[in-house]
Amino acid sequence: MVFAELLDKAGGAGLFQVLQVLTLILPSILMPSQMLLENFVAATPDHRCWAHMLDNGSEAPANLTPEALLRVSIPLGPSHRPHPCRRFRQPQWQLLDSNTTATNWSKAATEPCVDGWVYDRSTFTSTIVAEWELVCDNQGLKALAQSIFMAGILVGSMAWGLLSHRRFGRKLMLTWCMLQVALAGTSTVSAPNFLVYCGLRFLSAVGMAGIIMASAVLAVEWTVSRQRAVTMTTLGCSYSAGQMTLGGLAFALRDWRDLQLTVSTPFFAFFLISWWLPESACWLMVMGKPDQALQELKKVARINGHREAEKTLTVEVLMSSMEEEMASAKAHRSVFNLFRVPELRWRACSLFLVNFFLMISYYGLVLDLQNLGSDIFLLQVLFGAVDIVARVTTVFLFRFFGRRMTLASFQTLAGLCILANMLVPQDMQTLRVVFAVLGKGCFGIILNCMIIYKPELFPTSLRMTTDGFLQSAGRLGAVIGPLIRMTCQAVPLLPPILYGTAPIVASLIILLFLPETQGLPLPDTIEDLKNQRSAAARANRQKVVIKENTYF
Repeated sequence: MVFAELLDKAGGAGLFQVLQVLTLILPSILMPSQMLLENFVAATPDHRCWAHMLDNGSEAPANLTPEALLRVSIPLGPSHRPHPCRRFRQPQWQLLDSNTTATNWSKAATEPCVDGWVYDRSTFTSTIVAEWELVCDNQGLKALAQSIFMAGILVGSMAWGLLSHRRFGRKLMLTWCMLQVALAGTSTVSAPNFLVYCGLRFLSAVGMAGIIMASAVLAVEWTVSRQRAVTMTTLGCSYSAGQMTLGGLAFALRDWRDLQLTVSTPFFAFFLISWWLPESACWLMVMGKPDQALQELKKVARINGHREAEKTLTVEVLMSSMEEEMASAKAHRSVFNLFRVPELRWRACSLFLVNFFLMISYYGLVLDLQNLGSDIFLLQVLFGAVDIVARVTTVFLFRFFGRRMTLASFQTLAGLCILANMLVPQDMQTLRVVFAVLGKGCFGIILNCMIIYKPELFPTSLRMTTDGFLQSAGRLGAVIGPLIRMTCQAVPLLPPILYGTAPIVASLIILLFLPETQGLPLPDTIEDLKNQRSAAARANRQKVVIKENTYF
C-alpha cells in the first residue's frame, strides 16, 4: 500500500489524471458500438418468400392489385401477417372469394422459400441478415454471430490477462489492441460471406477485451483512493454516452457496412493518441523495474506541477519504500496463487460466478432490442441515457451503502425487473419498455460497482491476471446469453426466467462471500489483504464493545 503514498507525492489527483481520463474516454465512447453492433447490423427486417406471380411483373395478371396477389401467393403466419418462411406452391385463387378466410389453408399446399426472400427495406437498407439470408431455418446463425463475438472477448480476456501480467504490462497491450480493433473492424466491411464476417468480428472482440481491461486497470492504478470512484464513474458514463451515440449513428446510417466502418475507423486515431500514456508505475515496481517506474512517476509529477517530487523521488526512495512489496510480489507472482491462498481463492471463485451470472442476464437484455419495442433506435438511446443517470447515482449510493450492499441490492432489483417484464403482454409495449429501461439502469449501477470493486479485492501483482480471469467468466456468460435466447421457440418462458434469476443468485453470492472495501487503499501484496482482514475484524470488535458500553 506504500505506492499510494508515492503517488500522492507525484500527484494522485491532478492534471495528469484529467488528461488520462480524457484519453481513455475516447475509445470508451465507441466500445458500445462494437459490443452492441449486432442490434442494428444484424437486425431482422420483415420478410416473406419471393413468389413468381407476385415479384415477377411479367407473370402478374393486370386486373389484380398487389394486395390480392399477396393474398393468393403467401399464406398468413401466426401473427396474421404474411408468413415469413412459407409460400403457396400454386396460387390459391379461392382466397379471393370474400366468403373464404385467409387462414383456410393446409401446410401441404405450401413450400419453403426455395427462391429466396423479399425484405422490407424501409428501416434498414442493408443488414447482414438480409445479405446472407439469416432467416427461417438459418435464423439461429444471428445469435451464433453474437456468441462468436463474445467468445472473442472471452479468449482475449484470458490471453491478455496472462500476457500483461508477465510481459507487456498495461500500456503496450492497450496500444496494440487499439490497432487490432481498427484493422479487424474496417476489414469487416469487405467480408464476402458470413463465415469471414464472424472471423473478423472475433478478432475485433479479442482486441476489445484488451482495451476494456487495460483502460480500467490503468485508471485505477494511477488514481488515489479518494478519487477512484469518481474516475471510474466518469469512464462508465462515457460508455453510457456511447450507447446513445450508437443509437444516433444507427439511425443516420441504415446500411450495415457504413455503420461498421464509422464505428471502427476512429480506433486508428485512438491508437496514435494512446502512445503518450505512461505505463503503470505500480506494476513496474512490482515487476522489479524501478528505473522505468521512476521515469513514469516523474513524468506524472511534472504534468501535475509537483516540481519538488521530481527532485525527491529517486530509485533509492522507491526501492526503500516498496522493498517489502517487491519481495512479496516475487514470492507470490504465480497465477496459481489465486487458488493457493485461501483469501484470494474465495474472492476469485465468488467473483467468477458473479460475473458469469451477471453477463448472462445483461447481454440477454441489451442484445434483444427488437423484442422489447418497435423503435430500436429510441430504445438504444434510452438505454444509454438511463445508464448515465445510474452510473452517476453510484457515487452517492457508495457513501450510504458501500460497495458490497449497493452491488447486491441492485443485482436483485435487475432480476426482478426482467421477471416482471416476462408477465407483461407483448401488446403493452410501453410498460415493457419501462421495465426494460429500469432493468438497464440497475445494470448500469452494477457494472459501475464492478469496475470499482474488483481491483480493490486483489493485489497489484495479480490484479491484471485476476481481471482477465474474471473477464473470462463474464464473457463465458455473454457467449451463453444469446444462445439461451435460441430456446425461446421451444420453451418461450425459459430465457426470461434464466435471465431474471441469474442476477438474484449473484447477489446472494456477494452477500455471503465477499468483503466490504470502501475507504481502503489498493492492496499491493497478499500480506496487505491479510492486514485488511485483520483491521476489519478489529474494527468490528470495537463496534461491538462500543455498543455494549452504550447499552450498559
